[in-house]
Amino acid sequence: MIELATRFERSSHWSDVALAPSLPPESPLLMPRQAMDETFRSEVQAPATSPANIAVRRGIVFGGALVLTLLVAIGPYVLLGQEGFDGLEATGFCVFLVLAAAIACWFCTAVAGHFVLRSAREQDDLAFSPHPPLPKTRTALLMPLYNEAAEAAFGRLAALDTSLARLGASSAFDIFVLSDSTKDAVALDEQAAFRSLQPRAHGRIFLRHRPKNFERKAGNISEWVRRFGGAYDFMVVLDADSTMAGDTLLRLVDAMERHPGVGLIQTAPTITSASTLYARISQFGVRMYGRVAAAGLAWWAGSEASYWGHNAIVRTRAFAESAGLPILPGAKPFGGHVLSHDVVEAALLRRAGWAVHVTAALDGSCEETPPTLLDFIQRDHRWCQGNLQHVRLIGAKGLHPVSRAQLAMGAMAYLSSPLWFAGLVIGLVLQLRYPVDWSSFWYFLHPSLTPFMLTSLLSGLMLIGPKLLGCALVLNRPGERRAFGGGLAVLKSIALEVVLSAALAPILMVANTRAVFLTLRGRDVGWRPQQREASGLAWRDALRAMGWQMAAGLLFAAGLCVRPDLAVCFAPIVLPLLMAAPLAVLTSRRSMGEALLKAGFLATPDDHGVSSMPVVFRAAARSGVHSPEPISAPS
Repeated sequence: MIELATRFERSSHWSDVALAPSLPPESPLLMPRQAMDETFRSEVQAPATSPANIAVRRGIVFGGALVLTLLVAIGPYVLLGQEGFDGLEATGFCVFLVLAAAIACWFCTAVAGHFVLRSAREQDDLAFSPHPPLPKTRTALLMPLYNEAAEAAFGRLAALDTSLARLGASSAFDIFVLSDSTKDAVALDEQAAFRSLQPRAHGRIFLRHRPKNFERKAGNISEWVRRFGGAYDFMVVLDADSTMAGDTLLRLVDAMERHPGVGLIQTAPTITSASTLYARISQFGVRMYGRVAAAGLAWWAGSEASYWGHNAIVRTRAFAESAGLPILPGAKPFGGHVLSHDVVEAALLRRAGWAVHVTAALDGSCEETPPTLLDFIQRDHRWCQGNLQHVRLIGAKGLHPVSRAQLAMGAMAYLSSPLWFAGLVIGLVLQLRYPVDWSSFWYFLHPSLTPFMLTSLLSGLMLIGPKLLGCALVLNRPGERRAFGGGLAVLKSIALEVVLSAALAPILMVANTRAVFLTLRGRDVGWRPQQREASGLAWRDALRAMGWQMAAGLLFAAGLCVRPDLAVCFAPIVLPLLMAAPLAVLTSRRSMGEALLKAGFLATPDDHGVSSMPVVFRAAARSGVHSPEPISAPS
């Protein structure tokens, strides 16, 4: 401790004076804050990369969602409206419609994504090059840190630096580590890791430390733009757990150079380095189904897509001129600095006339996931607060309608949980009006409940349909099927993932309901560093954290004591809530993840030392061009 204190004293509290040799000459760039409540003269002409048939695409997805919503609504309408709707029934039916519409949009997006991937059209809008030339421009790779494990973060940067060096592209990229760490020991570790990597790096690497974490990650990035952004055409924003392959970066830069009207391209990262059972569930799900959702989103969003805050390339001057975040009036959590900044920055870029794209056409973009259910809930609570803040920005002047829809979808991702909870409570209360009817115990065999059964079947299909579409895509591609361990392994893993995801869904529903409630009460959850490694969860912590879930389970169980004939209907909700603590503990263990992997469950291409084939080569093959073997992305 004495040695640590001495080193810290010599560092002058890690000010920029102490780190001056590790920074390049400044190249200032103005980045004014944008007004959200004043008339804005938006760009009339669509970006050059906007698909010509984008209106048709959106009509197919949202028109299909509308049709499915109406079909699903038939059952509840017939059952509840037999004698006219009273107030509670009307409320329950409205809640059901909102939830059904959200699920239908998700399903139709996945159907579109499956079609796009099966027909190898995932890069029709941007046409990434199989063999991109070396960049003519300069790009900064930015990794913001906030009290993270320095050794792991710098290790990822070292791998990225090596990947670029193998391609002979190091001179076109500079790496910036943007530290906002507030803990002295962490700042010392960052400095030591930097001094260790800098002389070994093939390209230039810099470390900048801000003494105060002002405006969080958005402030960290914007401070770099204002000081150094003028020297770089593009910037690639990473997270502390991000990894990207060098060939992926070259394709992104090449696309930005060829499409001067594009302001941002967001990749679809996969999850890597999962060890616990919970993390393995997430990793397998994203690997198996994520591309389908991302390809569908890219297909209907076109040049009005969203931004997820990392693993994306951004045109630096466009970002500086149009994406400076406002400070919202009012008190926290809805006032003050914009928390979930990425979606807002994408909306501002599009408002200024720049195209914003999401792509599912690139491999080699990865991130990590929280290792336990509790860590995921903690991160989700922070995101919940930020996404609910978007509600007040939906009506901002000059935004594109699809950008408004992206803001609304972000908020709906969390508002759906209290709506689901409210729908369950209303449904149970409505049933408590009637006496026990044991013929409804096997409700799916009861003739009078046929409309309800059809609704349940269609709703279930929409819920697991995206998973089935992702599975069908992999099974129909021999190379990918082998990368996941073979057809039998895929089917076993999907069955397990569906069961575990269904069990975790009610637990997350209660967690997000509580997060929404606390946010609406004005509670600011702050910003704590994300837990990225764990070897297990203590029973005491699980019981304390899952108290609300178990209480909700007991509430539903009490209602079922009055109507035990509804047990089968409510079992998928009640049982996971009552078992929330054991599920949290079980899924937090590495041993469970390792045991299931050895048994052939939840394996991904990373576990077999291979990477799924980048789809740019499939697209080239579709147009009759010979496609050589791709450069494998690092696992």
